[in-house]
Amino acid sequence: MLELKRVCFGVRNEKGSKEILKDVDLTLEDRQFIVITGPNGGGKSTLAKLIMGIERPVSGQILFNGEDITDWDITRRAQAGISFAFQQPVRFKGITVKDLIRLASGDKALSTNGACRYLSAVGLCAADYVNREVDASLSGGELKRIEIATIIARQTTKLAVFDEPEAGIDLWSFHKLTHVFEKMHEEQRTILIISHQERILNIADEIVLIADGRIQKRGTRDAILPELLEVSGSCNFFKEDEA
Repeated sequence: MLELKRVCFGVRNEKGSKEILKDVDLTLEDRQFIVITGPNGGGKSTLAKLIMGIERPVSGQILFNGEDITDWDITRRAQAGISFAFQQPVRFKGITVKDLIRLASGDKALSTNGACRYLSAVGLCAADYVNREVDASLSGGELKRIEIATIIARQTTKLAVFDEPEAGIDLWSFHKLTHVFEKMHEEQRTILIISHQERILNIADEIVLIADGRIQKRGTRDAILPELLEVSGSCNFFKEDEA
């Protein structure tokens, strides 16, 4: 179980200070599938980074399975079973896709066929990718799918956090990815996704709406989604706020 208790986060620059998250309380039960949505700039991605330890809260607590992890670094959280997929995945020049999946799985003997199964699961023709380097030759969408494949391969994952997994993904692959998330849920993994997409919100157990740094609403998809659709009139929520 993941618990955030009165979590606050802000930044300071030459113009002064800015609050991004304000007294956020959030609980994610084991094997639950939650999607966080809301206007851009509302604090969604910051919240995901706080959970992974990429950012540290100004105040408040983060607990994972009853243990205070507020001051833990990324490595220690990963070892505890938290996995994270970036909105813009990192490139690793000199490392092949197969090597990256092997590292994620923790199986030094992982075969090429084994790596290919994970790539196929995210809609990539495995033979075309398994020996490629994870570098600038790959598009953003390709990198995103490879990164998700590494999370599937990581059998120790207890909580998987995805920051806008739909970004840069073509429609066919996106449809396949929704099945990936459903399968992860069936395997009883705990999932938290930052997303604007109706297709992803429609498979969640619960939807959390964040705006202006605060949780504005939380409820089942049947309770929250119709209201979001009525307000936005679109299956791709809040995108008009993007610069």
